[in-house]
Amino acid sequence: MNRLFKSEEGKAEILSLYDKKLEQLDIEYESRYVNTRFGSTHVLVTGSKENPPLVIVHGSNGCAPIAIESYPNLSEKFCVYAVDVMAQPNKTDECHLNIKDNSYGLWFIDVLEKLGLNEVILTGFSLGGLVILKSLLVDETRIKSVFLASPAFIVNGNPILALFKMFLPMKKFMKSKDMKFVEQFLAELFSDRDEFAVQYISKILLHFKLDFTPIPTISSKEAASIETPIYLFSAKLDLLFPGEKMIKRAKKIFPSLNNTHLFETSKHVQNRTDNTLIENYIMSNM
Repeated sequence: MNRLFKSEEGKAEILSLYDKKLEQLDIEYESRYVNTRFGSTHVLVTGSKENPPLVIVHGSNGCAPIAIESYPNLSEKFCVYAVDVMAQPNKTDECHLNIKDNSYGLWFIDVLEKLGLNEVILTGFSLGGLVILKSLLVDETRIKSVFLASPAFIVNGNPILALFKMFLPMKKFMKSKDMKFVEQFLAELFSDRDEFAVQYISKILLHFKLDFTPIPTISSKEAASIETPIYLFSAKLDLLFPGEKMIKRAKKIFPSLNNTHLFETSKHVQNRTDNTLIENYIMSNM
């Protein structure tokens, strides 16, 4: 297993913030671990087991409590499984996954199988969208429908803009530890400022080995093979995965694309208002 946290002390600091966020949610939940071919995966379960299953997949440098906080009302209608994505700074085993092949899909299908989920709805943000799409390429049989918010793996933004507006400030912070650089690049990502994100990401930049591998995009042939209904939400001001560009390509390549929505004033990370719209849409399309 490749260690992704740079030190045990740094890992403890990050997981302490994880636990604080989970406590702040003030919800009843079950903490579970399931074994996959890549290692152990941590899952938070909330909502009645009598309800239909829904799995939330968080984005890059995220964790399950953040995913639950983004869509808190889904547990009223679903039994929600929030997965700590492998190779990210959370409670799942520290195993590097190759973003260019189907490793993320193989891992996630293992998770669904070990949880015993069928006819499951999947909701994914950013990297979570890539995880879900790669899972559909591996095995669609357990999946009822998918709702993707600003997903990776469909289009990419301008790499020069991303370099100057995001990655250079990140590097400056890692060198100087000046919080103004964290604020600077998160302002390019978030529609609204998020204090927890500032704290969490600053710790991750210092204590976690980031993967800067360029994000691949799904081929037209791969997309054409997917039969599961897809619902897509994108953001016009998204620096990483531009919304209009994404919708244009998605309509061309996904025969199972059911509907799209463009957030006109949003950046990559949606705000509470946008997330509520996504929640309501999911609950009205069960």
